[in-house]
Amino acid sequence: MNNWYAAHLILYVKLKDQPQQSYTIWENIVLVKAPTEEEAFAKAARRGREEEGDDDGSFRWGGKPARWVFAGVRKLTLCEDSERRPGDGTEVSYLELEVDSEQAVSKLVRGESVSVKYREEFSHAER
Repeated sequence: MNNWYAAHLILYVKLKDQPQQSYTIWENIVLVKAPTEEEAFAKAARRGREEEGDDDGSFRWGGKPARWVFAGVRKLTLCEDSERRPGDGTEVSYLELEVDSEQAVSKLVRGESVSVKYREEFSHAER
């Protein structure tokens, strides 16, 4: 029996020719189907490594030569109704965040800059 998992893949932009003061990070969430959590994690890691690279040297970030680097699988979540194919309305993953005010919640919803505390204890960082 296969289950559906949401895998959170962390990739970041690394400039090729100069030091960086900050790093842009993307957390890509992909669906993975596998019989066990261990197999799902391995499958997710393979997918993340496939995303690395520089598009045959053409990738630029801010006009500078760069590449995507796969940092790891941050989280693997068993999907709601994991034995059924995900469909409209299926919860596939979640994040737990904390902000200082209701005004900050509104800013977050609008996509405005706001300080957020990430509050999740689950991690596969030890793998």
